[in-house]
Amino acid sequence: MKQFIDFIPLILFFIVYKLDPRAVDLAGHTYMLGGIFSATAVLIVSSLIVYGTLFLLQRRLEKGQWLTLVACLVFGGMTLAFHSETFLKWKAPVVNWLFALGFAASHFIGDKPLIQRIMGHAVNLPQPIWVRLNVAWIMFFLACGFANLFVAFTFHEFWVDFKVFGSLGMTVLFLVGQGIFLARHIHDGETQKPHQ
Repeated sequence: MKQFIDFIPLILFFIVYKLDPRAVDLAGHTYMLGGIFSATAVLIVSSLIVYGTLFLLQRRLEKGQWLTLVACLVFGGMTLAFHSETFLKWKAPVVNWLFALGFAASHFIGDKPLIQRIMGHAVNLPQPIWVRLNVAWIMFFLACGFANLFVAFTFHEFWVDFKVFGSLGMTVLFLVGQGIFLARHIHDGETQKPHQ
């Protein structure tokens, strides 16, 4: 569920991006709605609202949510400040590669792979399976980063569609694959659990 909360600002971004440009009066000011720059502003505001609400409800945000929010503010802010969508095109690749780096670093920092720290309270698996699962997450984030980068700078007319639906589709497929993988190995972990 947490994965899909991250897509709320992205879906709002997509909707505003696809609107035909129009002037909208709000609180005595006129704003242009539609296109990349108003969509970027909506992305920033909706991210602040979504993650701000989560922070108020949970009294915390996960590191990945902080990373996503900061990247949105930095890359979105630079897109608006310099009036260039190039900055926003780099957001998804950079965020995905930073996630990959975090999962990779967990093999050397700490006593457990990152995916085990995230899911270990709910699932019991043998240690080699945790390592394989963590490597799968590294590969997933690397692939997502390169796919976003390739589409953004090769197929300009489709990059926003891919950013929303391609990223969502890749995430759903990966999570389904992870579920199948876990279902095959979860019993191995249960047999290793000591009897009490």
